[in-house]
Amino acid sequence: MLVLVTGAAGNIGRYFATHAGSDLSLRMLDRPGADWNGLDRCGEIIEADITDLAAMKLACSDVEVVLHLAGDPDPSATWESLHPTNIVGTYTTFAAAKAAGCRRIVFASSIHAVSGGPVDVQVKTGEPVNPGDLYGVTKCFGEALGRYMAEQEGIGVVAVRIGAFQPLDVAQEPTASPLLDSFVSHRDLDQLLNLAIRAEHVRFAIVHGLSDDRFKRLDLSDTKALLGYAPQDDFADASPVLREALDGLPAAHDLHSASQRSGLRDEVT
Repeated sequence: MLVLVTGAAGNIGRYFATHAGSDLSLRMLDRPGADWNGLDRCGEIIEADITDLAAMKLACSDVEVVLHLAGDPDPSATWESLHPTNIVGTYTTFAAAKAAGCRRIVFASSIHAVSGGPVDVQVKTGEPVNPGDLYGVTKCFGEALGRYMAEQEGIGVVAVRIGAFQPLDVAQEPTASPLLDSFVSHRDLDQLLNLAIRAEHVRFAIVHGLSDDRFKRLDLSDTKALLGYAPQDDFADASPVLREALDGLPAAHDLHSASQRSGLRDEVT
């Protein structure tokens, strides 16, 4: 399967490319002058501007799936910076994928598409978008464009709302606690992107991309049920500070625990 990865020289793209399975052939695209160090062995390299429709049509030629990661990733970015890459670039990439006959687009959305709501309320995939910044607004645009492309243009789209993508050892840092409810590890997001790429049964979906954190700002129920996502990491477990602070607090309900044993256990065992 030939996959075009836009933004391939970025953090997520680089990890994905260097851990790609043998069943994937990669065509990696990023802006001119990007740092390709270590990626030359991962597949074909193309330097192009994602706002250039002609260049993107060529990049999408013979591609089955587009993994669209490119864009301005700064939540504090201004409209002047966001508009060409996150709006025009996303539209151009989607249009080029359709024109080239690609079967599927996996779009890197963000937790920022719904980060404007109360911090103590877990967000479900079916709830209205609620961006917390202009960066989040551009991700809402990408999700809406993806829905249009799937329903009206017939190309499969999975939009992945990515949380705080960080190496797991960042949890060792005492100042990292703000990531407690939004963390996604490298290997968990890589698993999710691979599942989304192969989700032939999905016409359109928005899925949430967090690790199996004890506290989750985004609900993972639909992601697990639809794609078979099985995250392995938990930010709290990996953090010595948080592990000590949470020790003794209620955890997941366990029917086999003596302290949580249901009165029905004797009748059904």
